[in-house]
Amino acid sequence: MPAKNLSFLYNIRHQYPDPDDPQSQIETDFDDPETIERIIFHLTQCGFHVIPIEANQEAYPALYEQRQHIDLVFNYSMGIYGESRYAQIPSMLEMLRLPYTGSGPLTQALVMNKARMQEILSANGVPVLTSQVFHSHTEPLMADLDFPLIVKPLGQGSSAGITSKSIVNSRPELSERVENIISVFHEPALVQPFLDGREFSIPMLGNPPVTLPVIEPDFTRIPEGYARLDSLEIKWIFEEQSETHHLVCPAVLDERTRNTIESIAQKTWKALQIRDWCRIDMRCDRNENLFVLDVNSPPGIIPPEISMTSYFPMSARAAGISYDQLLQRVIQTAIDRYPKTKLR
Repeated sequence: MPAKNLSFLYNIRHQYPDPDDPQSQIETDFDDPETIERIIFHLTQCGFHVIPIEANQEAYPALYEQRQHIDLVFNYSMGIYGESRYAQIPSMLEMLRLPYTGSGPLTQALVMNKARMQEILSANGVPVLTSQVFHSHTEPLMADLDFPLIVKPLGQGSSAGITSKSIVNSRPELSERVENIISVFHEPALVQPFLDGREFSIPMLGNPPVTLPVIEPDFTRIPEGYARLDSLEIKWIFEEQSETHHLVCPAVLDERTRNTIESIAQKTWKALQIRDWCRIDMRCDRNENLFVLDVNSPPGIIPPEISMTSYFPMSARAAGISYDQLLQRVIQTAIDRYPKTKLR
């Protein structure tokens, strides 16, 4: 394919996430400058002329100015402010009639608000947990929620705000954690039952989507003192600083579990009208019943020279897909949705 103009939309992290410093977690969804530089390098290696644009307040005028030169936008952005920030860039791109990778504004807004997303999933027969949204730490707990519970920000990704302290076993612990989430992230807290069964991460690619090799964290491999969940400590400290990691890919699954995961993933994709790619996180209760916890759109794609534990590239490698091939497949998947794009 001859070189074509590909705009790359991204967000830069200015401070590495620290479990002991809540303020540092506000940009957990974003990427370090080195990561962005390497993704741009790989996109260039794929044969594209890359036009990088940071997804901040200056993104719209930059896109407007460059719109005649952009053949496709690789949207790797999370937005910066507001309760629907994931939808900011897709909305701009649709206003400018620029083709782009990934899901549209409505889907992006829904996956950011986990409570609203779960309402849509539940209405479409997808198993989700009972949840309560707290706007204040003084609100009473719903009668059908029992401890242990987990407290999360309503609209954050990359385990922001989720640490070993997020699992609570009493009303005072719940109040303290809810107050912390609201004060740090300036958004409501989502409270759900804490499941202690197996957890799976399911990368999906294509229209219609195929499921890439499933990833399962093996919590027996993590050090003592860490809670058995993909917390900020696990994702940003243990996984990156340890010589070995706790992720199994492909996960060892019996036929029944594999079929159930596939079925739930497909229903989730359809219910949320996801496009091109995503990663779906699920977890089991003690009876091995599966529940959808989160949808990551776009999913993280840290290049392997920086991290070998970035989930989507790890799964792609297990399927025999190189990092550059993965980027090309995401782009081609989007191109196929736009019959008049210059990239066809």
